[in-house]
Amino acid sequence: MNVQIFIPCFVDQLYPTVAFNMVKVLEKAGCTVSYNTNQTCCGQPAFNAGFWGEAKEVCSKFIKDFSGSDYIVAPSASCTGFVRNYYAKLFDNSSEHNKVKQLTERVFEFSEFMIQVLKIDDVGATLNGKATYHDSCAGLRECHIKKEPRQLLSKVKGLEMIEMNDVETCCGFGGTFAVKFEPISIAMADQKLTHANETEAEYLISTDMSCLMHLAGFAKNKGYNIQSMHLADVLASGW
Repeated sequence: MNVQIFIPCFVDQLYPTVAFNMVKVLEKAGCTVSYNTNQTCCGQPAFNAGFWGEAKEVCSKFIKDFSGSDYIVAPSASCTGFVRNYYAKLFDNSSEHNKVKQLTERVFEFSEFMIQVLKIDDVGATLNGKATYHDSCAGLRECHIKKEPRQLLSKVKGLEMIEMNDVETCCGFGGTFAVKFEPISIAMADQKLTHANETEAEYLISTDMSCLMHLAGFAKNKGYNIQSMHLADVLASGW
């Protein structure tokens, strides 16, 4: 199966290992992976900041860069959710409408692609220790991802998964929300990590590095001994 990968800004600039590990897992699952080096941003930051005109220019480039019929896989529910749910709004009643409709049917977040398309939940990963999972808002509410990452994690040898309390509550990142409403954002991160620490987990796992970056920063500041890991990093462990 031919797969194009979209690498979000956060991953490209700060956590490139996540991208390499996603490719590692997809190739083991039998995919032929390609990366268009012309790709940039999905347009979400500008859109969320209210710059819809500028966002539309970036989104038009995304549509062009990912033309064709291949599946598009991203290690981010946030970017996937934005393309699926908001491109149609930006390009409504335009010449790009049909292209957008076809595009949104091909774009998948990594865990849902593994489970829903490839039908693979065990890649032979091994990670010893206790872990808890954080549902990102985009994953849970925009992509409706809940069981997919948990099904994949349940097959990781040596990994004990423990659900935290109030698991569906936001971590407090929310892009520019963390900057504009810093005290509220910090309080939400505190609440999330309090629940995570109550499980005595060594690892905090999610589909979105934006959430994990926010939580890891707070954990480091408070001296919490919990390691943030993207799902792709976990699935690429031990082989």
